[in-house]
Amino acid sequence: MPAKAGAPRLSDLLLGRATMPEGSFVKHLPAPTWKSMSQDWDQRIRSYDRDQPLPLGPDGRHVFIIVQGCVRQERFPLGSVRGLPTIVRFRGIGEIIGEAKLIEQTSSVTTTCLSKTFVVPWRVSYMHRLQRQRPEVQLALLRSLEDRNRQDERIYATFAQASFQRVSTLLAHLAETAGIPDPTVTRRTIISGPTQKDLAAALQLGVSTVENAISSLRRHGTIDAGYRKFIVHDLDALHDSAIST
Repeated sequence: MPAKAGAPRLSDLLLGRATMPEGSFVKHLPAPTWKSMSQDWDQRIRSYDRDQPLPLGPDGRHVFIIVQGCVRQERFPLGSVRGLPTIVRFRGIGEIIGEAKLIEQTSSVTTTCLSKTFVVPWRVSYMHRLQRQRPEVQLALLRSLEDRNRQDERIYATFAQASFQRVSTLLAHLAETAGIPDPTVTRRTIISGPTQKDLAAALQLGVSTVENAISSLRRHGTIDAGYRKFIVHDLDALHDSAIST
């Protein structure tokens, strides 16, 4: 569907006025390349509502670059039977999703928007052609995927760390990759979409364990939590909580 009010402005994206997170696909792209890619766009930024799935099923023909919002991706390594373990990851601004379709067209991953999400769709055929013509695009993709793998290991696979540290690390990551600065308060960031249950699923922790960690962060004035929303008051303190012992 076409983008509605509240969508990021294309001019801000193209002129570099919209800051992209470190390690993201768009951040790795040289600015002139990103700008020249826009000249081939045959579609506007598209928006998807909260809880709406992105069309990344077997019949999907696009990959997407997230320019605002947060999505939850879910894989089923042991099968999709109810009760079996799943792998949950969050993806945010500047990231390319659906990249497996560049290798296997019928590849599929369950991807759900956790907040109002704005994306730029790219046809798989176009991305194949672009990578052949512009080696820096392929390099940016490879670098972003390597950075993503390392981030995933640091955020989701540090099982030896205390639960409080792991929850703090994930919230800091979400603030930096999916958070929106609060226009009314300097240095305050709003993370819209993920629930405490989502955090628990991603970290493979109990919901009560996540609730306890968030309660501790709230007592310290680092964050506040509401319905499908976290308000980060002090990102530096949140980072400190992630490495505290």
